[in-house]
Amino acid sequence: MKLQGKSILVTGGAGFIGSHLVDRLIREEPARLVVVDNFFLGREENLAEARKSFPDLKIYRLDASDLAAMHQVVQAEQIEVVFNLAVVPLPTSLQYPVWTIQTNVGIATTFCELARWGSIQTLIHCSSSEAYGTAQYVPMDEAHPQAAITPYAASKAAADQVVLSYWRTFSIDAAILRPFNTFGPRQNPGTYAGVIPVVIQRVRKGLPVEIHGTGEQTRDFTFVRDTAEAFVRCYEQEKSRGRVINVATGKETSVSELVSRLLRILGMPGHPIVHTSPRPGDVMRHCGGVHLARELLGFVPPALSDEHLEETVAWYLSRER
Repeated sequence: MKLQGKSILVTGGAGFIGSHLVDRLIREEPARLVVVDNFFLGREENLAEARKSFPDLKIYRLDASDLAAMHQVVQAEQIEVVFNLAVVPLPTSLQYPVWTIQTNVGIATTFCELARWGSIQTLIHCSSSEAYGTAQYVPMDEAHPQAAITPYAASKAAADQVVLSYWRTFSIDAAILRPFNTFGPRQNPGTYAGVIPVVIQRVRKGLPVEIHGTGEQTRDFTFVRDTAEAFVRCYEQEKSRGRVINVATGKETSVSELVSRLLRILGMPGHPIVHTSPRPGDVMRHCGGVHLARELLGFVPPALSDEHLEETVAWYLSRER
């Protein structure tokens, strides 16, 4: 299956991963490319390069959980494929849990309904490794128990079940990708995964770097362009349908190690570090199983590299000039 000549919608397309996916989709030469974003996290500037490369890019400032509004968009734009990355993030769920849960589950349900009606052909839905909770074993394959810690994590796990239920009951054409910790240019420092931009900001301001808890908590860091590539491959491989597939490297890195590597790249290896109280809802260990991605997508992202960290650091420093 190819995306060339297709009419494609990316929800959350002005966000971190979403905007990189838009960039990647342009290379597939779609007939039409549309973004829906409420700009809670998304930014117009994230799509600046995409607008240059694809002048006909359309952007709708709408709530992706609004079924009537989304039905109108997919009809008007003759949308065939939806990449659903719109989300209310983890930190927001700690302050507004009801809104987070209702919105995140509502977004998934909206596009499942549109698929059931035949208004769209294919739904590729974005999950989150937070649905697993802290690792009970590693690597964490797709059969790992789901023990969501935060309302955000619970909402993502629930949304996945909605998609799978529509696939089973109504035979919609759908697949689910479950990214682990994605990093790279354009990442919002307000997200839980935003340790990289936060470290850079504090070093630039001459403030000590804060590590919540011991720093021994681990994450499986995936570069954002690799995550975007996984979405394209997921669409192309029909055997992905009805499956949940991790997007991970299979390698874990502690927060302390990541901070040390960042300080070295910033030329400040001796910069002060302070340990503060653990964050509520913080998982202790994440390391993704990649067997299914290798088998179904033929693609496993490379492990966290200094090259990608250097590119990310350079991007943030360029924005502070």
